[in-house]
Amino acid sequence: MYSEETRGIEVVVEPTYLADQSAPSDDHYFWAYTVRIVNQSDDTVQLLSRHWKITDASGRVQEVRGAGVVGEQPVLRPGASYQYTSGCPLATTSGIMVGSYQMQTRDGDVFAVAIPAFPLDIPDLPRVLN
Repeated sequence: MYSEETRGIEVVVEPTYLADQSAPSDDHYFWAYTVRIVNQSDDTVQLLSRHWKITDASGRVQEVRGAGVVGEQPVLRPGASYQYTSGCPLATTSGIMVGSYQMQTRDGDVFAVAIPAFPLDIPDLPRVLN
């Protein structure tokens, strides 16, 4: 697991390679990643948007921006957590993802929360540093 905390908001990510949804002969590899967001601050916050930077083993970079996560913009009160699972296809056997969430407090303060960098690697293959 990979974790990072910004202003009392902890983001924990666990990636998993999905062999049954991958087709190596077609250069199609698929990972799921589960994200848990924990509000350890004293403020109620809402997740407004996400920004991902996805780099594959060939150095190709894709940026993804959008409202919320998996169609939701969750509100997290102090001590609350939110978890979701999403996926990422690549044309290479490895890559790396990193990003941020835009959060807003009840008072309207908007700030970025870091999502830790995490690898997308097929188990038992030599690792490639990106």
